[in-house]
Amino acid sequence: MYRTHTCGELRISNVGETVTLAGWVQRTRKMGGMTFVDLRDRYGITQLVFTDEINAELAEKANHLGREYVLQITGKVTERASKNSKMATGDIEIEVSTLNILNESLTPPFTIEENTDGGDDLRMKYRYLDLRRETVRKNLELRHKFAFEVRRYLDEKGFLEVETPILVNSTPEGARDFVVPSRMNPGQFYALPQSPQTLKQLLMVSGFDRYFQIVKCFRDEDLRADRQPELTQIDSEMPFVEQEDILQMFEGMSRHLFKSILDIDIPALPRMTWADAMKYYGSDKPDTRFDMKFVELMDIMKGYGFSVFDNAAYVGGICAKGAATYTRKQLDALTEFVKRPQIGAKGMVYARVEADGSVKSSVDKFYTQEVLQQMKAAFNAEPGDLILILSGEDVLKTRKQLCELRLEMGSQLGLRDKNKFSCLWVIDFPMYEWSDEEQRLMAMHHPFTSPKPEDIPLLDTDPASVRANAYDMVINGVEVGGGSIRIHDAKLQQKIFEILGFTPEQAQTKFGFLMNAFKYGAPPHGGLAYGLDRFVSLFAGLDSIRDCIAFPKNNQGRDVMLGAPGEVDQKQLDELSIDVRPIVK
Repeated sequence: MYRTHTCGELRISNVGETVTLAGWVQRTRKMGGMTFVDLRDRYGITQLVFTDEINAELAEKANHLGREYVLQITGKVTERASKNSKMATGDIEIEVSTLNILNESLTPPFTIEENTDGGDDLRMKYRYLDLRRETVRKNLELRHKFAFEVRRYLDEKGFLEVETPILVNSTPEGARDFVVPSRMNPGQFYALPQSPQTLKQLLMVSGFDRYFQIVKCFRDEDLRADRQPELTQIDSEMPFVEQEDILQMFEGMSRHLFKSILDIDIPALPRMTWADAMKYYGSDKPDTRFDMKFVELMDIMKGYGFSVFDNAAYVGGICAKGAATYTRKQLDALTEFVKRPQIGAKGMVYARVEADGSVKSSVDKFYTQEVLQQMKAAFNAEPGDLILILSGEDVLKTRKQLCELRLEMGSQLGLRDKNKFSCLWVIDFPMYEWSDEEQRLMAMHHPFTSPKPEDIPLLDTDPASVRANAYDMVINGVEVGGGSIRIHDAKLQQKIFEILGFTPEQAQTKFGFLMNAFKYGAPPHGGLAYGLDRFVSLFAGLDSIRDCIAFPKNNQGRDVMLGAPGEVDQKQLDELSIDVRPIVK
């Protein structure tokens, strides 16, 4: 056999045993007549020792081992004279008697260390080497355990894991589809699923009761740190449920994951309406690890001759506790931050609460101390606090700008601790949102989301005000999952399609299979899907989901290791009846 033990297994109790190990050379060190080699595999590192005194020929061979050489060794486990408490195997070493070089290695383009000298692009090009690093490997091990515990929990709750197709039809709404040409049906295309939404609804019609799937989904959208072209969802659906049943079931799953993986007991998740989330945090995924809620100031600050506020539809701010020590340079930097094109504010007003309780602001000439004290009282501000205020003509945009400022202040003040978790449900989303590009109402989630029962009459009179029977789970300002109670009535589904601008013919072409299925006894049903990549990255304390995916794409959606996407042979294009014209630059 290649090995009797792994490189992370041996302990002081194994002293005296003859063992065989196999792995990669992490590093070599020559000290006088002794050569030390750290041998690494997935499980850990074991120190090997070669001595001129015992076997000069073997020691000379060890002196020429390069980094990442693949070795098999046999030797005796001995107690180390100088122990290393930072290593699990730090009490022992192996006196090597046999050395077999299984494979040599070129010098790696970056160090296989926790703090590597390789940049992102280089590490992505040689991802198979990057995966040898302990930090990256641990992320993948965490992902495995996470998926395992999801399956364990849902299996115990009576869910069946059912696979759904990867080649499906293209559907409107949502993100752009990735499309796949069909050779056997020239001029026609499959789409890769953005989610198994309609298929899991059909499983409910089929009477499968509780369904789940850990499934690949594909979305052709602009990339961010928490987005990839292909993502992994924990997808689920249940029949004969109301919203509360689903929230309880999957809050239980989240509690199980936190406890079994991180040994953290999370409290019951608070519920926050979408309207309150936008009012107090400017985001439908608020980071509630820290307070700093928005305070609206229109009633206090308008009407005193400061046109920036007087002409604004929204004036609001945040109170940063203990931040009155910010210098003018720091405040100017914050002003430049909110004026960045990505945020788009025109400026920022600030006010300090002095030690004596008085307020000094950047707009003192417009306001008396009496008005500034009213503003201070609105924030419950105390001496040493800093108040930051934004205003604008568009309420929603200004709240979003204030949200960015709040998050920036939270980061600067050390309030966004990755080891602290604040979870909540955001509920009662709007059913629709207006699209300037499409010049019509669009489904905020998807067209199969049910309206709140009490809002159904508004579909005929004021559809923009209808609330959806939808919910998102948010952790530390990240939407990790979301879902809804679905429409199970064919007539209601047809009305929703009409509001979204589909003709009956278009609805039948795109979704006829689902609407027809509803005519055969569809049960009330609902579900949700979690982003497994996002959930795992939160548990691992990562800034990007790429580091918990074995082979991710870069920010341009490219796999620089495989060279994908790439060109294909003309013969393949001809078989697919695809005419690729030169791109004019």
